[in-house]
Amino acid sequence: MSVKKVQNRMRRRGRIRAKISGTAKVPRASVFRSNRHILVQLIDDEAGKTILSSKVVSGGKSKMKGSKVDSASSIGEMIAQKAKEAGISEIVFDRGGYKYHGRVKALAEGLRKGGLKF
Repeated sequence: MSVKKVQNRMRRRGRIRAKISGTAKVPRASVFRSNRHILVQLIDDEAGKTILSSKVVSGGKSKMKGSKVDSASSIGEMIAQKAKEAGISEIVFDRGGYKYHGRVKALAEGLRKGGLKF
């Protein structure tokens, strides 16, 4: 990826992070997207700890079949289920400077479908 693209994404990410923060009751759902993977973490920013984390790995290593968008949606539902078991019903969504479309949007819709509010 070009240096300019990374710098622009980091600038957008900084603007987003200046406005949102997670707590123990309402954690921040942080998204990292690469060409092959998508990673999600539920983070308590006050304590500086990750509450839950999950990721979709490339097709050869993962048991999930289908497109990357389908995998992102199913991982959103899985992490929503884990969050419900941990007593979390509401989150703050941090898209990490990525555009809200494709895998990031599918992940957010999977979180909503799993029962999380944001």
